[in-house]
Amino acid sequence: MTIKLYDFIAAPSPLRTRIFLREKGVPYESVQVDLGSGEQLSDAFRKINPSCTVPAIVLEDGSVLNQNSAIALYLEGTYPEPPLFGRSPVDAAKVMNASSQVEMGGFMAVAEILRNSSPRMKDRALTGPENYAQIPELAERGRQRLAGFMETMNTALEGREFLAIDSFSYADITAFVAVDFAKWVKVTPDASQTHLNRWFEAVSARPSIAAAKAG
Repeated sequence: MTIKLYDFIAAPSPLRTRIFLREKGVPYESVQVDLGSGEQLSDAFRKINPSCTVPAIVLEDGSVLNQNSAIALYLEGTYPEPPLFGRSPVDAAKVMNASSQVEMGGFMAVAEILRNSSPRMKDRALTGPENYAQIPELAERGRQRLAGFMETMNTALEGREFLAIDSFSYADITAFVAVDFAKWVKVTPDASQTHLNRWFEAVSARPSIAAAKAG
């Protein structure tokens, strides 16, 4: 079965799934859901994914996976090679631990800034079916959190080729997209954060990255 991925080429969240699929060499059909026009809130898409978010995939039993980590675990179990959660329970735990920390410290910080400051996201401070007003103070807090995240990443990558284990993993995908997403709010690693910059340059050169960014 060819995987049908509900996607939006410009959004960071489905990029994580596309990189994962490209690393695995798994073919997929990308169904674009235009977030810019609000298509994710349409009645048609709500029937597919009531959470009104991308990425989403529909399994053979009709159930929907709409969280990156859940999609990644499904794909890892279905297509085990090459492994992106390592080859042991300890590896898998380290990968999920690092990925979750990046989501909280990196992704959420960028989202706080963007969704609480962008005029285009007025009353859309959170993803999902409900509207929420912006809180400008959260944008400032997000900038503080994002600065801390970059420094934490730099420290974590000192002397390491990869973030979580001794091979490229889902944690590196999550972290790459988080750092890349930060460009949306005009934040990049400082020149002094040499370990983070080295790692980001190396990951950027992986063929899966360019292919996933192209769709």
